[in-house]
Formats: sequence, C-alpha cells, structure tokens
Amino acid sequence: MKDQVKKVGGQGSVLYGMGFLGALVYFIVHAVSFWSGVLGVIKAIFWPAFVIYKVLELLKL
Repeated sequence: MKDQVKKVGGQGSVLYGMGFLGALVYFIVHAVSFWSGVLGVIKAIFWPAFVIYKVLELLKL
C-alpha cells in the first residue's frame, strides 16, 4: 500500500503569511517603545479579525 499524504494549507495560508509579514514589519517600524513593538506583534497575528470586524461593521451586518 502506498502512503497517503494530505496536503495542508494552500493559497489562504500563503495570503495570511504574506499579510502577517507585512503587518509585522509595519507595526515594528512604527513602534516607539519596546511594549508598542510587542503589541504590534500581537496585532500582526490577529489582523484578519480586525479587518473582518470593520468590514461587517461597514456593511451593517
């Protein structure tokens, strides 16, 4: 029997990864202190949630 390999990820994970790196660079460059840099890393991880929240807020859903 051949071993079956499941493909994990895809275009969505690539898009998220590129967005994460872009957000990370943006927030780190604009950080004025160590703790604002730490907050920037956290924001870079959760940026899609912020975007979806704002889009739904604009659409009044």
